[in-house]
Amino acid sequence: MDESARKKPSMDVALMKRLIDTATKRVPADLVLKEAQILDVFSGKIERRDIAIKDGYIAAVGLDFPAKETIPLKGAYVTPGFIDGHIHLESSLVSPREFCRTVLPRGTTALVCDPHEIANVLGLEGVLYFLRITEDLPVDIFFTAPSCVPSSPLETAGATLGIKELETLLNHPRVVGLGEVMNYPGVIQGERGILEKIALALKKGKRVDGHAPGLMGEELSAYVAPGITSDHECVHLKEAEDKLKRGMYIQIREGSTAKNMSALIPLVRGFGVSRFMLVTDDRHPQDLLEEGHIDFLLKKAVYMGIAPNLAVRMVTFNPAFYFNLPRRGAVAPGYIADIVVTKDLKNFFPLYVIKSGEIVAHEGKLLKDIDPNLPEPPPPSFHVKLSDRPFSIPARGEKVRVIKVIPQQIVTQTEIVKAPIKDGEVVADPSRDILKIAVVERHHGTGNVGVGLVSGFGLKEGALASSVAHDSHNIVVVGASDKEMLTAVTALKEMQGGLVVVKGKEVLASLPLPLAGLMSLEPIDRVAQKVKDLHHSAQQLGTTLENPFMALSFLALPVIPSLKITDLGLVDVEKFSLVDLFVD
Repeated sequence: MDESARKKPSMDVALMKRLIDTATKRVPADLVLKEAQILDVFSGKIERRDIAIKDGYIAAVGLDFPAKETIPLKGAYVTPGFIDGHIHLESSLVSPREFCRTVLPRGTTALVCDPHEIANVLGLEGVLYFLRITEDLPVDIFFTAPSCVPSSPLETAGATLGIKELETLLNHPRVVGLGEVMNYPGVIQGERGILEKIALALKKGKRVDGHAPGLMGEELSAYVAPGITSDHECVHLKEAEDKLKRGMYIQIREGSTAKNMSALIPLVRGFGVSRFMLVTDDRHPQDLLEEGHIDFLLKKAVYMGIAPNLAVRMVTFNPAFYFNLPRRGAVAPGYIADIVVTKDLKNFFPLYVIKSGEIVAHEGKLLKDIDPNLPEPPPPSFHVKLSDRPFSIPARGEKVRVIKVIPQQIVTQTEIVKAPIKDGEVVADPSRDILKIAVVERHHGTGNVGVGLVSGFGLKEGALASSVAHDSHNIVVVGASDKEMLTAVTALKEMQGGLVVVKGKEVLASLPLPLAGLMSLEPIDRVAQKVKDLHHSAQQLGTTLENPFMALSFLALPVIPSLKITDLGLVDVEKFSLVDLFVD
């Protein structure tokens, strides 16, 4: 079956006739799965039947089909291939090809990706590069066109995506929607620019994904009214219920940083499954290797008491239906033969993964060759300009705002504390778990540096720095001293992007990320080991966070409450404005 047909399935008369002839047993199937216990996502029932596959499609479900090849399943369970309805591939720290090599044997056969990370660094060119390097993969990768590049006017991004660029993307057959509309204050205030983007997507028949953490009541109604139909930012049950009642689809997020499943799963039991999806949003390399991808979410949902048929529907038919991915998400006649065979509906470990009728993985081992080599990527956008003392803060008051990190969440809190002052300057005070944090602009060489204070990292010494800093991906650095922070940023500049841990003048651990300063070109196992080394080094310096770099990456995101920092300074997200470090 040719690639264009698999990516955008269409039925011509000849194919229809071959499927009919297979279903009526006039011609043999290409492949028959014998004695399968099929989970029907429509009725929720499990029935023991054979599955006849022809030309990459399911021709029929029944008994005793003639076949060129037969696999006896002996009562193993069969589900549709898994679909992640919202993920940022960049957060895996590996290339899209390496990501697919990792998740395909775990049963993932399709992804809907929001590439706004690479878009904020490289603009339209970066998204088109992603489209090129994913067009020939045995995992169907669809995209949403990033709606907020930059995510706000409160930061300096590497690029801007306007109406012209979005129209180019929305015309692409694998772009299935407008990416999460993070500028919810702009929507509520009726800003013309963001409304024009929503109108363009709707005109082209594409979905509009939302991003409105904590939004409820009348403001939520104003946000939903233009046609925004999903949200993956719900943290609390009441918030998710309010969004559900206003017609939104709820994408229950269980990623490497934000874990919302335990809080939101009760809503599925109360309201039914039809408007829910399970998504990852961000998935880190160690978690992909040690826990899995969508298979892990299924396992966790069932452990929390969700019936397997409901859990499976949330990662198969529901995302396929929502994003209008034709002929995907079910084991039924006329659907693409994307199939997972598993021993049980508790652990969901795939015995076989079948993609478009072809066996591509067996017992966790990839059988389909995926070339890891990539065409030459665009330049990484790394132009850093620093003064001699970029992180100094002259004392201008006795009380300061401090960003308080909340473990396993991307939201933060605001603390007002007595300023740690020495020789007329605000300094880090590790004894009080108060560190300096800074964001250094890295795209245009502006010299912009926003400096503030943060608690919750627990570092006693040293510094951590990263060029992965959502969403504009400037350099974010946290440290116990200005000198160590400068050493960390200098190391990143020399690497042209990555993650680094320093102590004094020594680099303890590092991971270069040459693809846009966001992704490695190495195999995932090597990347995971280097990340593990980074975490170990950070823990030696005193951090109490399980994943300090993931936490660090979200502290520069000025659309997630409540206090964040960008290259322009501290941001009060609820007021959507810059605020002074010092409090009167």
